[in-house]
Amino acid sequence: MSLFSRVLDATINLESKAAKVHEKCDTAGEVASGVVKPMAESAFRRLLCQERKRSERSRKNFVLMLVQHKTPKLHDEKPALERVVKPLAGLIRETDTLGWFESNGILGVIFSELGDAELTVAVESIEAKTLSAFHRALNTSQVEALQISFYSYPRSWKGGGYALLDPILYPDLADLERSKRAPLLLKRVIDIVGSSAALIFLAPVFAILAVLIKLTSKGPVFFRQQRLGQFQVPFAFLKFRSMHVATDADIHMEYVKNFIAGRAEPNASNGRTRRVYKLTNDPRVTWIGKFMRRTSLDETPQFWNVLMGQMSLVGPRPPIGYEIEAYDVWHRRRLLEAKPGITGLWQVQGRSRTTFDDMVRLDLRYSRMCSPISDLKILLQTPRAVFSGDGAF
Repeated sequence: MSLFSRVLDATINLESKAAKVHEKCDTAGEVASGVVKPMAESAFRRLLCQERKRSERSRKNFVLMLVQHKTPKLHDEKPALERVVKPLAGLIRETDTLGWFESNGILGVIFSELGDAELTVAVESIEAKTLSAFHRALNTSQVEALQISFYSYPRSWKGGGYALLDPILYPDLADLERSKRAPLLLKRVIDIVGSSAALIFLAPVFAILAVLIKLTSKGPVFFRQQRLGQFQVPFAFLKFRSMHVATDADIHMEYVKNFIAGRAEPNASNGRTRRVYKLTNDPRVTWIGKFMRRTSLDETPQFWNVLMGQMSLVGPRPPIGYEIEAYDVWHRRRLLEAKPGITGLWQVQGRSRTTFDDMVRLDLRYSRMCSPISDLKILLQTPRAVFSGDGAF
């Protein structure tokens, strides 16, 4: 690099730094003069997404506070909310961010770096200080007309069960859905046509399997189980019954926890060591169930779930409720970014040979590259993966 180029680069860097200094000085001058400008909606939402992803890695909580009118249609929202901007600006720390969650309709504050404070205690303290600041700046009726909401991330699932994921903390997903509206509509059309054709074409196979299931063990032909779809919305998941009735789910629950935690033990197969992270030699499975599982025929009733819109032909596999209790924070994204499917990248590239973390990475990779073309490629690769039986048990 020539001397002139180095001097030019240095000059540009100095000008950039000077511009940033001036920008900070201007902002400080606005605050000192009593003029506070909340961050624009697009920038605030972008920062919220960055904070959420940072929290996934650091495991440190942050709190999002939203302020809006209880009856927005009865108020001129922008002037009314602008009255609380200055009290909020005087309340927050330098590490917090004030901005528009929805332009001129909902104000938001991101409280980060909460330290080791108990989340409930931190929220109660923030709420008390916020109300105190509002009462000093507004009259009682104006304060009572405001609604203050709190959203924490990552939220704990202590006490059993599972909590529904709140879309408020994922504004990027709404933007993604708007940008992919046409491809998602085409995907739904393909799901309807494909699932309808599959149900008609496989009807004779369904009849044969139903007879074999009834002849070999007592119980219903279909196994119905509550699974979680996109945004953890529960639905009735259909499979051909491959186990004896009244079996204990503790075996699978224990296995799932070990699998997600990476403690599932590899199994040896065909004289060579191979990493197989799936429950094998399950004593609860019938002989026809073993055949259906190896060929994935037990999954075919899920074409009905696809037709009903609960699933898609291609997407992540829907989990059972007790599975997500063992999820790490970042694992939850697989329940957000795409509708669950019958087949997916994991089925055609990994199946039971991969760890759970690798499976989630494949699901997230699919959600980023999702398109009708990518779905078609996965669907064309699925028969080979099914008939080979590689990694299926």
